[in-house]
Amino acid sequence: MSKTEDPQRNTLSEKAVHIGAGFVAKERPHVMAELSTLGPHLGRWDPSGVRVEVSVQNRGAKEQRVTLRTTLPGLNPVVAVADDMDLTRALNDAKRELIRQLEHQKSMREPMHNRRLRDKTIRHPSGTVQAEGTQRLS
Repeated sequence: MSKTEDPQRNTLSEKAVHIGAGFVAKERPHVMAELSTLGPHLGRWDPSGVRVEVSVQNRGAKEQRVTLRTTLPGLNPVVAVADDMDLTRALNDAKRELIRQLEHQKSMREPMHNRRLRDKTIRHPSGTVQAEGTQRLS
């Protein structure tokens, strides 16, 4: 079973999410439900090294600020922030920003470590590069 097919890697662990300032204990199920879609995006890292801290500033004010601070093995902390009057909307906006940053990190790193992706170019889309002066027989 590959990493992408492993159902445990596609779920966000209860231990990985830490509810910080601004939230009360009874809001944990709601926060976990909103962040559940992060599971597939965080699944490529070892679950024991993944940590997501959620906090809210200016709770109940006109512009609440939700911060998601994510610590992943081998990467600098990734921080996503969103402001909105509606707490759920701010939480979802911060989650989308975090996913965008994680996908950016993935695209920056993946081609460097995958020889097949690195060899494919516009000139040689199949990934087979011929030595100069040789002819390909078809």
